[in-house]
Amino acid sequence: MLTYAVRRILQTIPILFIISVLLFFLVRSAPGGPLTSARRNPNVTKEQIEAIEEKLGLNDPLPVQYGRWIGDMFKGDLGESIKFHRPVNDMIAERIPNTLTLVGASFLLTLIVAIPIGMFSARKPYSLFDYVMTTITFIGQSIPVYWLGLGLIVIFYVTLKNPFTGIPFFPVGGMNTRGKEGELLDTLWHLVLPVTALSLGWIAWYSRFLRSSMMDVLHEDYVRTAKAKGASFNVVYYKHALQNAILPLVTLIALDLPSLFAGALFVETIFSWPGMGRLFWDAAKGRDYPILLGVVMITAVLIIFCNILADLAYGWLDPRVKYE
Repeated sequence: MLTYAVRRILQTIPILFIISVLLFFLVRSAPGGPLTSARRNPNVTKEQIEAIEEKLGLNDPLPVQYGRWIGDMFKGDLGESIKFHRPVNDMIAERIPNTLTLVGASFLLTLIVAIPIGMFSARKPYSLFDYVMTTITFIGQSIPVYWLGLGLIVIFYVTLKNPFTGIPFFPVGGMNTRGKEGELLDTLWHLVLPVTALSLGWIAWYSRFLRSSMMDVLHEDYVRTAKAKGASFNVVYYKHALQNAILPLVTLIALDLPSLFAGALFVETIFSWPGMGRLFWDAAKGRDYPILLGVVMITAVLIIFCNILADLAYGWLDPRVKYE
C-alpha cells in the first residue's frame, strides 16, 4: 500500500502542473485588474499606476510572470497580496483551519445522518419511514445551498427569538462571539446554521444513493448464498451487503469533495465565516491575483489528497482490492 501511495503522489505532479498553467492564464486573462479602482481615482496619476505595475511585475509578459510565480511556489512562497500587502501564505494559514472546520463538521454530520437513513430505508423499502425519508430527501436535494442559508437566517435569526431575552436562537456572523474567541462551545454554536445549510443537500443525496446501492447488493448471489447457509439477517445485512454497498459511496464522496468546498464558498459568504471561501470571494472582487491563485492551488492539493485517501480506503473496506 505504501508503494501505491507514493506512486499516486508522484502521479499528481503533472496534474498539478497542468492545473497551475490553466489557472494562471485564465485568472490573468480575466477583464479588469487589481489596479482598476486606482485607475478610476482622479487623484492617482498615470505615472503612479505605471510605477505600481512595474513594481508588481504586471507589465512583464504572461509567460515570464508565470515562470516567476511557479518558481516562487516551488519554494513555498505564494506571493504577497496586492490589496492587503501581506504574504498569501500567512493569510491562507489563518483561514484554512476555519474552512476545514466547517467542511469537516458538515462532512461528519452528513455521514452520521445519511448512512443510517440509507440503511434503514433499504432494509424496509416502501415503508412509511422510507416514503417520509424519500420526500424529505427530494426536498433537500432541490434547495440550493445559498437559498437554504438565507432561509435559515430568516427563520432562526430574524423571525424566531428567545421570548424572554429577545436574542436570536443562533448567531449568523463569524465563528465566535466577541470576547469568547477560542471557546469550543461558542464555536459549535456558531457552526449550527452554516453546517446545516452545507450538509442538508449532501445528506439527501448520499442517503438515496446508499439506499439504491444496498437494494442492488441485497439481490446479489453471494447474499443469497449467505442466507442459504443460515447466516442471520443482521450478519448478511451489515457484514456482507453494507460492506460492498458502501464502496461506490466512497468513490462518490471523493468525487463530490470539490462541490463541498464550492458550497463552502457560498456558506462562508452568507454567514460571514472567516474561511478560504470568504477570502477567495473578497480576492475575486478586488482581482487580487496572488490570493486567487494561492487559494485555488491549495484547494486543488486538498482535493487530490482526499481522492488518494479514498483509493486507500478501498483496501480497508474490501480486502479483495489489491494495489499491485
